[in-house]
Amino acid sequence: MSYDIELRDPITGETLELNAPHYMRGGTYAACGESRACLNITYNYGQHLHRVMPGGIRGLYGKTGAESLPILDAAIAALGDDVDEDYWRATEGNTKRALTHVRALATMRPDGVWYGD
Repeated sequence: MSYDIELRDPITGETLELNAPHYMRGGTYAACGESRACLNITYNYGQHLHRVMPGGIRGLYGKTGAESLPILDAAIAALGDDVDEDYWRATEGNTKRALTHVRALATMRPDGVWYGD
């Protein structure tokens, strides 16, 4: 189980495209890169996400990329750096890495609106 989150056009509702493919890895990822503003994050990180973000990752839904930046910055700052090579392990560091990817997408497309699940 996982969260599939993406930035959508506020008018058309279509997932936004990026200028170049990204290679951010989540629970699933495109081996040749992903040109859409989307990311998959394991539910395993839910305990940490709910602790550092109001509503967890779902607290971003409906907000623009720009509106989400201060929320993401605070959450990232509140998490530790204990990254584990096993993506699925629910460490603060793994959660932080996922949020840095989400933040990167928000920076690339601040005009988009977060949608997910």
